[in-house]
Amino acid sequence: MENILQSISSIVFGAGAWNLVNGVLHDLFVLKSEHGRRYDRNLLRLLMDGHVLITCGAILMIASRGMGSHQHSAYYIAGVALLSIMIYCIMIFPFLKSFVTLLINSLTLVFLIISLIKN
Repeated sequence: MENILQSISSIVFGAGAWNLVNGVLHDLFVLKSEHGRRYDRNLLRLLMDGHVLITCGAILMIASRGMGSHQHSAYYIAGVALLSIMIYCIMIFPFLKSFVTLLINSLTLVFLIISLIKN
């Protein structure tokens, strides 16, 4: 457990990279699908799903740098971004069962909270 807590900034960076890459891939596949042929409300909604992943992923990657220098605000910002992704995954669960993304972000949040308490 100590090894995990010592590398919390890398874990948060990895979760952020996972979210960012999935958001970019989501948007690329949406644009290549039938939905990407015309700009309408449905396309915009689908692109915003990818945007949520990209934005939270980027925030996690940036916050991980602050966590490396033990800035408490970076821990709180990462926690909010992780919680946001988890809520997003729960909201879309009836349509898309994103077990891996939910698991990665949940475990990262648990490790983040434990690390914050121990510091």
